Amino acid sequence: MLAEENKVFNNLYGQNGVTLDIAKKLGSFADLKGILEKGSDFIINEMKASNLKGRGGAAFSVGMKWSFISKDDPRDRYLVINGDEGEPGTCKDRELLRHEPYKLIEGIIIASYAIKAKACYVYIRGEFAEEAKVLQKAIDECYQDKLLGTNCLGLYDLDVYIHLGAGAYICGEETALLESLEGRKGFPRLKPPFPANCGLYSSPTVINNVETIATVPAILYRGAKWYSSIGVENSAGTKLFCISGHVNNPCVVEEEMGVSLKDMIETHARGVIGGWDNLLAVIPGGASTPILPKNFCDRLNMDFDSLKGAGSALGTGAIMVFNKNTNLLKVIHNIVHFYYDESCGQCTPCREGSGGALKLLNKFMNNQGTAKDIDALDNLVGRTLGTSICGLNDATVFAVKGFLKHYKDLLLEKSIN
Repeated sequence: MLAEENKVFNNLYGQNGVTLDIAKKLGSFADLKGILEKGSDFIINEMKASNLKGRGGAAFSVGMKWSFISKDDPRDRYLVINGDEGEPGTCKDRELLRHEPYKLIEGIIIASYAIKAKACYVYIRGEFAEEAKVLQKAIDECYQDKLLGTNCLGLYDLDVYIHLGAGAYICGEETALLESLEGRKGFPRLKPPFPANCGLYSSPTVINNVETIATVPAILYRGAKWYSSIGVENSAGTKLFCISGHVNNPCVVEEEMGVSLKDMIETHARGVIGGWDNLLAVIPGGASTPILPKNFCDRLNMDFDSLKGAGSALGTGAIMVFNKNTNLLKVIHNIVHFYYDESCGQCTPCREGSGGALKLLNKFMNNQGTAKDIDALDNLVGRTLGTSICGLNDATVFAVKGFLKHYKDLLLEKSIN
C-alpha cells in the first residue's frame, strides 16, 4: 500500500480548500523557475527516466511522447489536455479538476516549456461544467500571479484555454478530440501522420490526459529516481483508482502501481457488499476492459503486466465491482449498447459490428437466443477486432470476448436449443 509520503496528490478530496495560496502552501510552484531553468532536455530526460506512462489507458511513455516534437520545426507547437473522461466507471480526472487544478496548471507549464508550446487547450467533458468553472478560476488566479501570460518568470509565454466538449465519448480519442477542437465532428483521424508532427491546426502537438500532466510537477520536484522506485517493474509510480459498484465505500484513491486488488477494495472501499465471498466479478480498468471472475480477483495486482496476464487491462484504473446479486448478461448488454450509441459511425466494422453484437445480445435478453447465436456473436466480434481507425470498436470486442470467455454458460442457460 502507498506510503503517505509518496503520495502525489495531497488535496484529492479538497480537504484543504482550493485556492492558489493554499496550493502554494501545499508545495505547488515552490521551485517552478528552478525546474524550467534546467532546460527542456533535462525535463524530457527526467520524464523518460521516471518511467511514467500515460494514465489515460494507452500506457505510452510520457517522456518519449514529448521527445517526438522536433526541436527544429519552425511551426507553432501546442499542448492539449484530454479531460473528456467518458470511459464508464471513470471519474478520477474529474476529482483533479475539482480539487487539484493547480497541480494540473503547473504540469501544463512544465510540459509546455519542455516542448516549446505557447498555447495549451484543456478539453473538458461538457457535463463537467462545475469542474470547468473551478479550473477557469484557477487559471485566472495564475494569470494574476504572472504564472500564465507573457514573459512569465522571465522564461516563457503561455496561454491556457478551456474548451468544453458536447459529451461525445469518441472525443476521448486523441485525434477525434483534435477534430472537435477545430470545430468539426469528432471523427478519429488516420495515423500516420501522428499528432507530434501534424496535430492541432496541422502543427506539432502533444496530447496527454489530466492525471498524467498533474503528476508531472511531483516527478520534477522529487526526482525521477524517487518516482520510478514506487510500484513494480514496467508499472512505475502511483495511480488514481476509481472503485465503484457493490462496495461499501465507492471512492477515488491514489495507490501505488502493483497494489493488490483485494487489499484495495477491502481497505479503501471497505469491502464488497455482502463480504468478499459474495464477489462475483470485477471490471478492472473501465468498461472497455474485459471482465474477470472472482477467482482471478483473489490474487490480482493492479499493474499493466499483471492485468494483461489475467486477460484484461489496467485501462483508466476504473474498478467496477459486482456481487452475486448482479445479472452479468445485463451488464454486458448495457456496455455494448453504450458503445453502439457512442460509435461515430465513420468505420463500418464499428458501426455495423457493435449494432450486430447488440442485436444478438438482445435475443438472449428476450430469452430467444440459440447456441448458434453464441457462435455468431463470438465470430462477429473476433472478425472486427483491430479493423477500425480508433479503439472504440475494440472496446466492444473486449467487453464481449471477456464475457464469453468466463460466462458463456449464462448464455447457454438462456439458449432455447
